Amino acid sequence: MHSNVHLPSDFLALVEETMPSHLSMDDFIAACQRPLRRSIRVNTLKVSIDEFLVIAQEKCWDLSPIPWCKEGFWIEREDESVPLGNTAEHLSGLFYIQEASSMLPVTALLDGHPPLELVLDMAAAPGSKTTQIAAAMNNQGALIANEYAASRVKVLSANVQRCGIHNTTLTNFDARVFGGWLPETFDTILLDAPCSGEGTVRKDADAMSNWDLASIHDIAMTQYDLIESAFHALKPGGTLVYSTCTLNHQENQQVCMHLKNTFADAVEFLPLGHLFTDADKALTPEGFLHVYPQIFDSEGFFVAKIKKLFSTTPPEVNKRLGKFPFKPAESKIIQQLIHELKASLGLDIPTSSQVWLRDNEVWLFPSAMVHLIGELRFSRIGIKLAEALKPSNKKNAPLYRWQHEAVMALGQSNQANNVQLTLEEAREWFMGRDVRPNLPAGKGEVMVCYSGAVIGLGKWVGNRIKNGLPRELVRDKNLF
Repeated sequence: MHSNVHLPSDFLALVEETMPSHLSMDDFIAACQRPLRRSIRVNTLKVSIDEFLVIAQEKCWDLSPIPWCKEGFWIEREDESVPLGNTAEHLSGLFYIQEASSMLPVTALLDGHPPLELVLDMAAAPGSKTTQIAAAMNNQGALIANEYAASRVKVLSANVQRCGIHNTTLTNFDARVFGGWLPETFDTILLDAPCSGEGTVRKDADAMSNWDLASIHDIAMTQYDLIESAFHALKPGGTLVYSTCTLNHQENQQVCMHLKNTFADAVEFLPLGHLFTDADKALTPEGFLHVYPQIFDSEGFFVAKIKKLFSTTPPEVNKRLGKFPFKPAESKIIQQLIHELKASLGLDIPTSSQVWLRDNEVWLFPSAMVHLIGELRFSRIGIKLAEALKPSNKKNAPLYRWQHEAVMALGQSNQANNVQLTLEEAREWFMGRDVRPNLPAGKGEVMVCYSGAVIGLGKWVGNRIKNGLPRELVRDKNLF
């Protein structure tokens, strides 16, 4: 229980002042003091929902559907001796640990929208919504995931790679730049804005230790700037989802009304009462979803969907971009790559990707964002496919060394030349150790799999497979 959760008196007064009359303050406080239900989202880039339900049943996991996300489930486990994040299914990217309310913004983003071609996630780390969008896009089109804090980009990148995503580009900017730098560029935009986090007290009893009314005002001023930037970066006819994990009106309704007051008839609020069964219980008069924790037994959350009806005049900016260090691969090299990738691992280069080179590195860029090269500085684009090896005199010597992130994104566990590991071997693998499967020795690089998923890339050395797991992914204790 979180009976010691910190709820400042000024905060409770603010909630009581704005909470709809049909909701109870006693229920609100009681909900804040209950532990948060654990929830996960199935990563359909790796496994179907039906396949995952079979896996969960075999592991005695009790899953309850989340009404607003068909891939989302509340989860209860009989045996919790191993952290959920250290299970094989999580390490191999079959699911993402994500709070249920956090799945709402992407559901709103996707509702009624044609296939997404170019999407911006303005505040992306650690990656729950980025990976949810990419899975919905089925790795097609292009998704730019921006994160302001440089220290969090690494975590974002790791989650994108673990989930097998190759259509995503990472950037590291104050998101206020997008409106001027890339005006009217994106089909749809998610602004899950930095906020005071009032809705997260069920997860963190000390979440509001530094809360005060003055800080709410300062945060709201930043949110005003961010939502204006998002609106400028949105194409006419495109949609913007604004969301927070906080509860006060200053950071929610008032931010949306600021946008309406600024751009008048160019702004249309799209009502969300139809989004799922009982969504009307959280519906505001404007058509937004204002989720208090007692309504759905979840975190508190706010979601608004906004349509841009016509063009606006973006701010004028001067931008300086450094030299772009990549160049497109020539057709001869592309054909060479296609042949060797197929021959060695049985994989294909996605038709939605382009091959680009930097020194000896080979990268796959999402074709749908290549036109933005020269318009924006990128931290990372797509996935690193391979490193070119030095020429060798040996007959049939490999020309490329394939990369872990490439097989995680492109590999399928049912390919003929894969090696299926036992539970004990898979545990050794995730601990960074070589494995000796009970199989005839093979040659060259090979994908290793466990429990229906590709978990890495190794290389046959005699009768053992040399571990190719990147050092930062090694787990040394309390594994499945």
